[in-house]
Amino acid sequence: MGEEETTAAEPMTETKPLSERDLRVSDDEREHVVGVLQKAIGRGMIDLDEFTERTDRALASRTRGELNAVLADLAGLFHPAAAVAAAPAYAPPIGYGGYSPGQRFELNAKYSSLVRSGPWVVPPEMVVRNKYGSTKLDFTEAQVQSPVVHIELDAKWGSVEVIIPEHAAVDVNSITDIKFGSLEDKTRSNGRMGNPRFVLTGRVHGGSLVVRHPRRGLFG
Repeated sequence: MGEEETTAAEPMTETKPLSERDLRVSDDEREHVVGVLQKAIGRGMIDLDEFTERTDRALASRTRGELNAVLADLAGLFHPAAAVAAAPAYAPPIGYGGYSPGQRFELNAKYSSLVRSGPWVVPPEMVVRNKYGSTKLDFTEAQVQSPVVHIELDAKWGSVEVIIPEHAAVDVNSITDIKFGSLEDKTRSNGRMGNPRFVLTGRVHGGSLVVRHPRRGLFG
């Protein structure tokens, strides 16, 4: 009887699973983040003192959570291996309810002009419908929450302009339905490595699609 009571009194132990932000990082991941910081200073997002301070923190980071915190406030820049850990730390704008998994955000421009620019929140999947209008998607300062953004186009007698950061890339190979229209990738990043990566699909009828990097200077 005494043995049964002793056994029942033993405490139960549970192993708590590690989250993505608790996983250890490698030297290659640290060096990659330093490379991203170099791009940030080149774009004027941080100064030399901030670059030095953030580089020291990146090289001293042990986990993905610590490493990604170095880039958390730099719009459009993040470490792909730690992107999952970054999303919960981002404070969305007031009134923003978030995007459900698999939900496609839809933008419509009919006989009108539609612009998305500045620090806007980019969903993983988008549908852009443009009929006799114009659409401009500027991802330069956008809060991109996933390493790959899927954009489906339904452009008819309208223009679509997509502006991506220097470190990003596009994939337009799935746009095979072009009638009385044009497609121009001025970034020359189609099929190349980039972060984030914008995958464009759909059709362009009687309109134009232009992909470019941000202009530099007054006459860039």
